[in-house]
Amino acid sequence: MNPLCKAFVIMSLGAAAAVQAADVPQPTGVVSLTASADLEVAKDLMSVTLTTSRDGTDANVVQVALKQALDAALAEAKKAAKPGQVDVRTGNFSLYPRYGNKGQISGWQGTAELLLEGKDMPALGQLVGRITTLTIGRVSFGLSREAREKNESDVSARAIAAYKAKAAEIAKQFGYSGYVIREVNVQANEQQGNPIPMMRVQAMAKSAEDSSLPVEAGKAQVIVTVTGTVQLTK
Repeated sequence: MNPLCKAFVIMSLGAAAAVQAADVPQPTGVVSLTASADLEVAKDLMSVTLTTSRDGTDANVVQVALKQALDAALAEAKKAAKPGQVDVRTGNFSLYPRYGNKGQISGWQGTAELLLEGKDMPALGQLVGRITTLTIGRVSFGLSREAREKNESDVSARAIAAYKAKAAEIAKQFGYSGYVIREVNVQANEQQGNPIPMMRVQAMAKSAEDSSLPVEAGKAQVIVTVTGTVQLTK
């Protein structure tokens, strides 16, 4: 086909499509809706970060000191380890130089971490009290995957029911007999609440010197939001 003829055909088809698009009436009776539901549930997962730091002029000495502290804590933690209830893993292990005023290396400093997590909070609290070579760096609470999925399923059902009820009510108020869902999006999130302040963590660590770590898990809020549009029908 001649290039000019081909271009003319393409332009003609494009013009025809534009005319057809212009002739298609825009949908009416389309309403955007949002509905949500929430549920407050007890947190069932505890996470504790234990840490220690060492410094000195010899990098090898600092590294060995860190390793000894971590090995001792890890040996104690493994005695209480139980999949899903008390999980144990090592965290950050770093060694870096300190520099003097003239830019030369004046010493070495390093840190090591041990991470504890699980649903058996009393056992975790007792374990923290038995570990003496590391100190508490951070404590947090949340929902396990099982608890989150179970509660999200329940809350999603409530949010969807609320969305459908709102759509039916709006259709009725506007004089329509019903509605058809055009598009919908369901989004779930977990609101943890306020984290434990560092001063609280330090106080907990001090009390744990002679006993187990006090546990206050608190609650989380599972929120599901449904958004989308519906087509009102006669």
